[in-house]
Amino acid sequence: MYTWMLGETLQTAWNDEAIIVPSSKNEHFESHGNKLTVIVPTILTGNQFGLYEIEMAPKARGPKLHYHKVMDETFVIHEGILTVLTSKGETKVEAGSVVHLPRLTCHGYNNDTDGIVKMTMLFTPGHNREDFFRRMYKMLEESPGDLEAFQKLYLEYDSYSLNVKDMIPMRK
Repeated sequence: MYTWMLGETLQTAWNDEAIIVPSSKNEHFESHGNKLTVIVPTILTGNQFGLYEIEMAPKARGPKLHYHKVMDETFVIHEGILTVLTSKGETKVEAGSVVHLPRLTCHGYNNDTDGIVKMTMLFTPGHNREDFFRRMYKMLEESPGDLEAFQKLYLEYDSYSLNVKDMIPMRK
């Protein structure tokens, strides 16, 4: 289509591998005030990225300080005020803001407000993050206090907690 607009080099590299994920195919997880929806699973992108939506209830706790060795993480805040934790302290991030966390950046987040927080989260590369979330949410329901199991899961999916005794993302 429109070959007259494309140079010969681009024509030979052209592909038609668009990724379309119907919302009816989204996988959902929920635990301890956090809801996660898989928007684009990593299997569809050849592990290049994974895209997720998170909704945090008022006063919901997210992950404590941790970092990734091979993944970058980006949040787009759509609603509410997210408290982002870094090695420098806490920052309140309002709706419309973007937070980019390059690999090896210590980070965590919470909803410290009385309202909900909604955000989109992007992991690059994806590192099969939806499997991490699937297993973590199941663990939060079945054995929420098992620090050893959480540590093993984190390490398996490129997550390194700064405090293994206080790493489980749930309300105290």
